[in-house]
Formats: sequence, C-alpha cells, structure tokens
Amino acid sequence: MEGLKNFFDMVGGWVWGPVMLALLVGTGILLTIRLVGLQFSMLPYALKLAFFPHPKKGDGSDHEGDISHFGALMTALSATIGTGNIAGVATAVIMGGPGAVFWMWITAIFGMATKYGEGVLAVKYRIINAKGEMSGGPMYYIEHGLKQKWLALLFALFGTIASFGIGSSVQSNSVAQAVHSSFGVDQVYTGVILTVLTAIVVLGGIRSIATASSLIVPIMAVLYVAGGLVIITLNLDKVGPAVGLILSDAFSGAAIAGGAIGTVIRYGVARGVFSNEAGMGSAPIAAAAAKTDHSVRQALVSMTGTFLDTIVVCSITGIVLVMGLTQGSEFTPLLGEDGKAITGAVLTGKVFDLLLPGPGGWIVTIGLIFFAYSTILGWCYYGEKCAAYVFGDRSANIYRVIYVASVMIGTVASLDLVWAAADTFNGLMAVPNLIALVFLSGVIVKETKDFKAKRASGELP
Repeated sequence: MEGLKNFFDMVGGWVWGPVMLALLVGTGILLTIRLVGLQFSMLPYALKLAFFPHPKKGDGSDHEGDISHFGALMTALSATIGTGNIAGVATAVIMGGPGAVFWMWITAIFGMATKYGEGVLAVKYRIINAKGEMSGGPMYYIEHGLKQKWLALLFALFGTIASFGIGSSVQSNSVAQAVHSSFGVDQVYTGVILTVLTAIVVLGGIRSIATASSLIVPIMAVLYVAGGLVIITLNLDKVGPAVGLILSDAFSGAAIAGGAIGTVIRYGVARGVFSNEAGMGSAPIAAAAAKTDHSVRQALVSMTGTFLDTIVVCSITGIVLVMGLTQGSEFTPLLGEDGKAITGAVLTGKVFDLLLPGPGGWIVTIGLIFFAYSTILGWCYYGEKCAAYVFGDRSANIYRVIYVASVMIGTVASLDLVWAAADTFNGLMAVPNLIALVFLSGVIVKETKDFKAKRASGELP
C-alpha cells in the first residue's frame, strides 16, 4: 500500500507539475485572446443572467434542459466551493508565500474564459439520454466535436475514479475531523448522519441535487464571506499592508518552500486551479443540464462560478490570512508544537479566531462542514454522468449506492492512499478536456459571434 501511495504521489507530482499548470493557464490565455477579453466585457451581464434573469425572457424555463441557469450554477459551485477555499488557500499562502494570492487571482481571470469555453461546448454537444435527461460535458464534446471517442472514454474513466476520492471520501473525512475537533463527536456518528443526508439528496438525481445546492451554496457562501468581511472591517488598519504584501511578494517570494518566484507562482496557480476547477472538465457536466435557449447564455452563467469562487471567496480567505500573519512588514507563519508551520484548515481557523475571537473559529468550522458537504453532492452528479458514459445509463443507480457508501468509509478510514490517487486522477481529467478546448476554440468563437448577432437583431433577448 505504501508503494502504491508513493507511485500515485510521483505521478501526481508530474500531473500537477509546471507543464500542466502552464497548459491550464495557457488555455485560458488563448481563449481570452480569441474571445477578445469576453470575461471582462460581459461579466456584468453574466452576473445578471445568473442571479436576476428576466421572467420569460432568457430564463430558459421554456427550453430544453433539466434545471435552471441558477440551479446549474449552484450545482457547479457546490462542487467547486469546498475545502480548497479554506484549506487550499492556507496551503498556498504558507508554501508559496503571500504573493500566491495574487497568482490565484491571475489564474481566475484567465480561468473565467476557460470556464466559459467549457460551458459553450457542454450545451452545444449535449444529448438526451434514455431516461429523457440531459447528458453533456467533456466526454460528449470530445466524442462529437473532436471525434475522439477513446479520449472521451479516458476522461469519463478518470472522472469516475476521481469522484470517489476528491468528491466523497476526502470531503467526508474533512467534515468528520472538523466536527470531532470542535464538538468532540465521534467520527462514526458523523459518518452515519452525513451518509444518510447524502443518500436523501443524491438518490433523487440532478433535480434533487440542484434544489439542495440552490439552498446550501448561497447561504454558506454568504455567511462565510460576511464573516470574512466583518474581520476585514474590524481590522481595516491591517488591510493596506496585507494587500501591499500580496502584490510585492508576488514577484519576490517569502515562501516556506524555497522562497523563490517560481514557488510563489506554482502554489498560487495550482491552488487557484484546484479551487475553481477551470479547465478540469467537471463544471461543464452540470452546465449541460441547464434549460437555455443558447449555449452562450449558460456559458456566461458558468463563467461567474470562477469569479465567485476565487475572486470573492478565496480572496476573503487569503486576505484575512495575510492580515493575521503579518507583523509590521514581516510575514510570520504560525508554528505548531513540532516547530513546523501550521497550514490547511487548522491555520485558517486559528487566524479567523485570532482576528475575531470567539465566532471566528466557528465561522471556519461551520463553513468547512457545509463546503465539504456541498462538494459531496455536486461531485456525485459529475461521477454519475462519467460512469454512465463508460458503463451505460443503467449504471447510474449502482454508482449512487457505491458513492453513498464511500462517504461513510471516508469518515473512518485513513485516506493517504485515497487522496494521492484521487488527486492524480483529478489532474488527469484535465488533459483530454484541455486538448478539446484548444482544438474546438474555433467552435467557441463561432457560437459567441452567433449569440451576439442574434441579440443584436432581436432574435434572442
């Protein structure tokens, strides 16, 4: 088992290495250029579509699809806004230095174009399965757009395997540990409750998942962001120095892991991509289920997910962490009893509690619980669609049962091997997806021009 873990650690190190990170960001840059900075010019309209659709005009209620624009966005965000927003940002700040936050922002800016491109292709190439439900995502646009069935199968296989780790076991383990640490509840009891709650939602399919996500995601995100903003407001004198340090350190480096500019960029980009999943190919699976009259309309809504996840939620975490760890002009990590720098969710909780004694730590604990639970729900849908593509639509119910069981297993098992394997397969998902985005970028541009022309002529609202 140790040898297998070492193998996945080695492969994962390559998968998430400089070449992959350059390809992920490079794809976003390519699409930004080809779309003439669409993520800047159309972000206000995209946010309006997501949260304030005009009744009967562009809300998609009378179009093909399973769920609303908002439901698709919340399903995608339920899987995207997770432990990475709390633990991942802390790891980036400690291992990469304060400047890593800046590179997370850069990743998100170009990642918005990537997420937009994924949304366009997801809706354009989606199909209606034997159950009358929408099925779409990278496996479908790779098969029908790129005409490479074998590559589509690889993506779906990687996605199925990754879902049991990054989607369920790792997340349920995080919840169980957080509840045990804060409330002293045995992890087995947490596992039983979490498994039952998961089963109630996911066994109902995409409509049930979208309904739950539409309730959980906005509430948890607003509470967490509000808590962060309260901390920032109460410590306004620390905001300027913190932001200044983020910007200056982005091109120098005060990292634990080397303190070099390459280290700062690496951790900022890696954790940014890990958090918002732009280019990973997961979010377009949810986007394909949306009721919409044009692929671009849902793509714009999908694009806002990266903005909300990284530019809003991750920024709150990052700025608060740098504020709490900056003494004068020096960035000073907190050390544990073993003399090593504290990182992950533990660090975020300690810093929130330091700047907002009492409720600060609770905000992180409760946020972590709901973030992880929502990720479990969203990833079940992703994994189910991937499994159905590989094994057929009849496998969906079997997949759901196994997925629910993996939630329970995750709360009590040692997950070193599971995490290493899931991290590797999660990264491998990106390879087929990025290949498709690059070679189908012309289709994305064509669909965008078609949408703008139809809106200009009044054919579309």
